[in-house]
Amino acid sequence: MRSIILVGGKGTRLRPLTYETPKQMLPLVGVPMIECVFEWLGRHGVTDSVLSLGYLPDRFIEAYPSNEIAGVRVSYAVEPEPLDTAGAIRFAATKFGFDETFLVVNGDVLTDLNLTTLLEFHRSHGGEATIALHPVDDPSRFGVVPTDDDGKVIAFVEKPPRDEAPTNNINAGSYIFEPSVLARIPAEGRVSVERDTFPALARDGALYAMTDDAYWLDTGTPQAYLQANVDILNGRQGMHEFTEIVDCSWRDPTATVDVTATLTNSVVGANCVVGAHVILDETVLLAGAVVQSNCVIRSSIIGPGAVIGRFSELGATCVVGANEHVAPASELSGEVRLGGV
Repeated sequence: MRSIILVGGKGTRLRPLTYETPKQMLPLVGVPMIECVFEWLGRHGVTDSVLSLGYLPDRFIEAYPSNEIAGVRVSYAVEPEPLDTAGAIRFAATKFGFDETFLVVNGDVLTDLNLTTLLEFHRSHGGEATIALHPVDDPSRFGVVPTDDDGKVIAFVEKPPRDEAPTNNINAGSYIFEPSVLARIPAEGRVSVERDTFPALARDGALYAMTDDAYWLDTGTPQAYLQANVDILNGRQGMHEFTEIVDCSWRDPTATVDVTATLTNSVVGANCVVGAHVILDETVLLAGAVVQSNCVIRSSIIGPGAVIGRFSELGATCVVGANEHVAPASELSGEVRLGGV
């Protein structure tokens, strides 16, 4: 089976980490997020995938010059201009001649959804497209998808107010498409699959949806990115078989961690240095970060090459950008973001 992975977004909610790195290339316990997505696809029979690229496309192309990720063959479709989600799907599918049933997934969503079951549901219901749904407590940040008893989509409501949402089942970002859907997408300009294509399909009775309670996480915020790492450290293995996790923390073999440091639900990336009497709690250190002695860092992300001066305290949720220096004895907490261009 073939698939399209949407990775064109700028990752603005994860800035400054995404100024130079696409969010799908950020690591989860040492493994680039996009590799986890490809492993999941490969487990369900996907042999070929197209990365639909817009933002910093060279980062992906340079990282995988062999045109293979986790055993899946990969091609690249670089948008000539921002096309939005449906436009990106049509551009990628047309460029590579998609003419059979295919899969579309959002590259910044982590899930262990059973795609084989989704495909079976799609084929048994005969629609032009099928959406995977996921129940959430607060659907106001997502596309809400009410259905009838057979799974036919009644409407597609993008980001309704919480008290007006007709259901708490949201668009989970995994779709099965028939090639006929491509003809519904205008060949030029920006077109949204959520705001344009899906509502039109629903009006024609051609859109179905399957609800599933699989693990699901949109990783697009610092809090969610931290949660993804913590979930993996605590046994979530649905996307990749992570190894070398000790006492719910992980350190790259090239990292240097002082024996007096305390790590709880934390990740220490390649070539990082953690000094004496440091406390890391639900914290991710990206490659080359340095935490000097006697620091306490909780629920924060320290970017590549950043240096945290000794006796500093960082609390939820600090995001320190690449190569930034935090002065000794600094006290930071809340939605603090350091770095940028």
